[in-house]
Order: sequence, then C-alpha cells, then structure tokens
Amino acid sequence: MVKFNRFTLDNGLRVIVHEDNTTPMAVLNILYDVGARDENPEQTGFAHLFEHLMFGGSVNIPNYDGPLQRVGGENNAFTSNDITNYYITLPSANLETAFWLESDRMLSLAFSKKSLEVQRNVVIEEFKQRYLNQPYGDVWLKLRPMVYKKHPYRWATIGKTIKHIEDAKIEDVKAFFKKHYNPQNAIMVVGGDVKTEDVKAMAEKWFGPIPAGDKYIRNLPQEPAQKEERRETVTAKVPLNDVYIAFQMEGRLDESYYAVELMSDILSRGNSSRLYRSLVKDKPLFSEVHAYITGSLDTGMFVLEGKPLEGVSIEQAEQALWQEIEKLKTEDVPADELTKVKNKTESTLVFSEMSLLDKAMNLAFYELMGDAADFNQESEKFLAVTAQQIKDQANIIFRKENSSTLIYLAQGVEASEPELTEIEN
Repeated sequence: MVKFNRFTLDNGLRVIVHEDNTTPMAVLNILYDVGARDENPEQTGFAHLFEHLMFGGSVNIPNYDGPLQRVGGENNAFTSNDITNYYITLPSANLETAFWLESDRMLSLAFSKKSLEVQRNVVIEEFKQRYLNQPYGDVWLKLRPMVYKKHPYRWATIGKTIKHIEDAKIEDVKAFFKKHYNPQNAIMVVGGDVKTEDVKAMAEKWFGPIPAGDKYIRNLPQEPAQKEERRETVTAKVPLNDVYIAFQMEGRLDESYYAVELMSDILSRGNSSRLYRSLVKDKPLFSEVHAYITGSLDTGMFVLEGKPLEGVSIEQAEQALWQEIEKLKTEDVPADELTKVKNKTESTLVFSEMSLLDKAMNLAFYELMGDAADFNQESEKFLAVTAQQIKDQANIIFRKENSSTLIYLAQGVEASEPELTEIEN
C-alpha cells in the first residue's frame, strides 16, 4: 500500500506527495500528458525530440546538469506513444534544487537554433543506430503501420521518418512546447524523506506563478476493428529469420487488460512458460520466442515473436505459434498455472513499491489514468481474473482477421508462404 497526499495548484498542476522517511533521498517526477500520439502526422518524432530539447537548458539556467550534479542529483527522462516523463533523484535536503530546475524549464525553456541543431543531430543519430542500422531495429516502423490504419499509434515514438526531424523548425518547436508543456497538462509526484507541507510551499513558490496554459481537447481518430488478415515479408541483413504476429486488443483502461496481461505471462514469462517450454525446450522450433502487450492507453497490441531455428520453415513456425494460442481459446488454464502467473505479477507489484522512483512514476501514471489510488488496487484486479475470462479474451483477440504478420527473412533464405484461410470482412 502506497500512501500519499495530493493537492492542485491554482494553475492546474496536480501534485502528489508520498512521504517515506526510511530513506534520505527524494524524487521529483513530472509526467506530461503528451506522447507521440499527439503529433502532427507530418511532424512526427516531436515528442521525443522535445525530451532531448528539455535538457538543453532554460533561459535562466543554461546548463541543466551542472547545478544538479553539485547537489548529488541524477536525472533522466523517457517518451512513449502516450506520455513524456522526467525525473530527478537527489538527497532530500537538496530537494528545492529540483523544484528550481524543473519549474524554470517549464516556464522558460531556452529556444535557440543551436540547441535545436545539437539535439536534432542526436535524435537523427539515435534513429540511425537504433532503428535503421540494427538488425530488426525497424520492426516498429513496419509493424505499427500494419496494425494501425487511423490512430497515430501507426508511427513509432522516434517518428515515421528522419526527414520529419530534419525539417523541424524553431517555430514548430515553440508551438509544441506552448501547447503541451504547461501546468495543467502535467502531474508532479514528490516522494521520499519529505513533508507534504514543505512540498506544498515549494510547489507554490516555484510552480505557482507559471501560467496554466491553454486547455485543448484531445480528439484522436479511433482505430477501427481489424477485419482482414495483414501480411508483409521483408528480406534484410538479419542473422536469423524472425516472425512477428500482432493482434489488436483493447486499451489500458479497459477491464479486459488484466486478463490479457496474465495471458501474455502464461505464454511467455520465464522458462516455465508455455511458449518456451513447448517451442524452445520440448519441441525445439525456435531459438527464442516471446509474447507481450504494449499496454497503450488506446487500442493496444498483443505481439507474438519468435526466431525459428535453422531448418524450420516460416510456415512451420507460424503454425506452431497458432497452435499454442488456439489452446488458450479452447482449454481452461489449469488453476495451478493461473495461480503461478498471478503470484509472479503480485510479486512484481510488491517490488515496484520498494523503489522510490518506481512509486513516483506509478503514482503519476495512475493519476493520469484517473486516480493515483488505483495503483493500490492492481494486485486485487489481477488476482480476480478467472480462467474463463482468459479464454474469452483469447477468442476475441486471436483471430486470423485480427492478425498482422511481419516476416523478416535473413538474406539468402527463401520463405514458404503458409496457406491462407479465406476471411469474410
């Protein structure tokens, strides 16, 4: 159970405080309700580019890292399709330094052509190294547009193309900042050896004067239900063939999420999971095989992925994956197997309550989804999942007409196409 207090500043900034005097440290976490899904389709990669720009210094503090390092602090950030999250950890005695730094760049980020050029080059290099020049690195650049035809999840966080980053102009960057980086679009969590009244005083002092910003209504195109099988085969410089089968699933806020999350664990959590035991160990068809979900706020993805062993055809590999998920559609998960994955999930949640930073990030994310207090109910929701709910979700999700299959062929390897079943749209 993670206890916390909360208050909201007049400018709309939501603040959550978790007091924990078992540590001499503190964390300040700011979640901005903006991700790659909020980008213009012709200006993708901006949310991620902006994450980098936020470390380029503000008007009053040109060197963001310098003051933080002098007080023993560390910082980092990440961008997803749904959110952008910044965090600082430091000795609690120096917490006000974190307030000073974060409030100043929220209020007056330095917009210079030099900073834009530096960070643009960093992001372009990251795009090349992680997505274009790495084996299988472009999988999300290929798979997302197969699964999503309308929703902006159809592009990866890095963006659709390097050209969008190359063409970013300073006025575009300023407009993005003004729209998304303001108090009413942010959630701040402060945790550690702190007192709520002190945090409130610092929040009022450093963030209170910042204008709320203009409220906008997010109106994203919703992804229609998929009604036909989608397939793509690419030949690339990869060491092994690779098979990806992605299925549309409901978003993170849907009540089905808990059953689907456990279903992915049944298939692929640890060496006793079904896919590993059946397809890697007992009947070796794959060198590695995985199942996972994206956990997206809107329509999500359930992904199966495996690298067939040499001599195993693509057709054999696909059939083996489909056989495993067909079992979930027709057979109840045995009680002991379901209990085991529930226990693992509960253990993960307990461990996440031990890390000060994890607690802060979770409280911010659950507040974004509706209420930070829901984080304390997660274990109960997973424990309440039944075998019938898992079977129901397997039948809803694992359908040929709901599948998008991406095949990577190592150069020089021929693919035998599986026989396709006729689908009624």
